[in-house]
Amino acid sequence: MQKYDVAVSVRTEYLASQSTPNESRYVFAYHISITNCGTEPAKLQTRHWIITNGNEQVQEVKGSGVIGEYPHLAPGESFHYTSGTVMDTVVGSMQGSYQFLADDGTEFDAPIRPFTLSVPNQVH
Repeated sequence: MQKYDVAVSVRTEYLASQSTPNESRYVFAYHISITNCGTEPAKLQTRHWIITNGNEQVQEVKGSGVIGEYPHLAPGESFHYTSGTVMDTVVGSMQGSYQFLADDGTEFDAPIRPFTLSVPNQVH
């Protein structure tokens, strides 16, 4: 078992009720689960997202915490939250990382693998 190991899983959802396709506005929710798989307690400090739409236009988002919180995770603990993004294409992707500070003072990143945001029945 590694000392610094945080796993991130993502589930996405298209929010048709908040989207207006005739105005190229597609709203997506993403449900995040962050689990400390390491042996050292750690606190989430910042986030870094890279959002790419279907036209390969890239937007970067950096900020403190997630949804206004800075979860401190003991080994084995998880934190769950939901957030969202608006895209102007029917498909896009997100990836990034969370930056953590372990209780022993070590800073480390938890990568977020690329995931797809897509309107159902639009991707062939």
